[in-house]
Amino acid sequence: MAVSEAVEVAPTRRWGRVLGFGAVVTAILLLLFGVPWWTLVVSGAAWPAGVVAFGSVLFALALVAFPALMVLGHGPRRLDVAAVAGDTTLGVIWVLFVWAIAGNLLRLVLAAAGVADPTRSRVVVVAVLAVSAVLVAWGHVEAMRVPRVKRVDVVMPRLGAGLDGLRVALLTDTHYGPIDRARWSARVIDVVNGLEADVVCHTGDIADGSVEQRREQAAPLGTVRARLARAYVTGNHEYFGEAEAWLGHMRDLGWEALHNRHLVVERGGDRLVVAGVDDRTAGGSGLAGHRPDHAAALAGADPELPVLLLAHQPKQVNAAVAHGVDLQLSGHTHGGQIWPFRYLVRLDQPVVSGLSRHGERTQLYTSNGTGFWGPPLRVFARSEITLLTLRAA
Repeated sequence: MAVSEAVEVAPTRRWGRVLGFGAVVTAILLLLFGVPWWTLVVSGAAWPAGVVAFGSVLFALALVAFPALMVLGHGPRRLDVAAVAGDTTLGVIWVLFVWAIAGNLLRLVLAAAGVADPTRSRVVVVAVLAVSAVLVAWGHVEAMRVPRVKRVDVVMPRLGAGLDGLRVALLTDTHYGPIDRARWSARVIDVVNGLEADVVCHTGDIADGSVEQRREQAAPLGTVRARLARAYVTGNHEYFGEAEAWLGHMRDLGWEALHNRHLVVERGGDRLVVAGVDDRTAGGSGLAGHRPDHAAALAGADPELPVLLLAHQPKQVNAAVAHGVDLQLSGHTHGGQIWPFRYLVRLDQPVVSGLSRHGERTQLYTSNGTGFWGPPLRVFARSEITLLTLRAA
């Protein structure tokens, strides 16, 4: 192929990918907004023409505004007002979409029972709106509340007797963002301090935005108390912006930033390696020296000692198994955050929530997350502050 031909082919392929991606996004948005529109507005309920026109215009405006709000809110400009509006729209339309599908299944049942339109469609509309309204209201309360403490005992056969009963508090996915949650953050830390943990961990996705933007919300992290160590690793959201700045800020707040390294804690004459690796997306960030490197994280550690590893994503557990890790702590999944999204998360991650075993030695605990990303909703996926008590065999 001539050089000139190669130059022409590359832009053609690039534009082909862009157009293909745009077509997929457009199709998803049309489904996401179109299914609720059809179900609620035009499916056979025989609403007056004014109601149909108003509902159609409302959905059309939301469909057009949504991409613009998301770009303005989460793109380079990071306008918090736009982010809140876009995220809220996403949460509400997702709930409406899910329950519109369920409503259309109800439509089939009513049809089989001999219920005719417009009564059949109006029953579906009322049911979809009622369920969606309740779930959005309840989900918002669940998202904004201080998480419950989830207590988990983990038996680690290689743990020395002196460390039996070691208490590890886990925070993850706080996602300080466009909704100011400084007071929420302070109350979360009050709960953590009340647990009197030996080790406190944060497994990433501290915030959406720069350190300067989210400094006030993150400030309570500096008051966390731990008897032996406070340790932090990056999540994928740090690599959307200022990973190095967040690592530095956490050090300034008195935390150990485990950027592919480890520390050793000791109690009662027994020791535990607490290691951390970068998020799996770090290698594609363009930041020098950022990538998950388990070998570097464990370099110099006594191989006879048990290892507690912090890694943001559950799917990093395969490398943990290969390096003989005893327990990996992760977040990232949010437990699905808004049902039934957990089933889509499961396509990408080996575990969505809870304690699981991988290989002969390695266990993985995946937290539902302390905060939320995007839509200020949690539906059938409670947030949590986790207190893990490590037990010797």
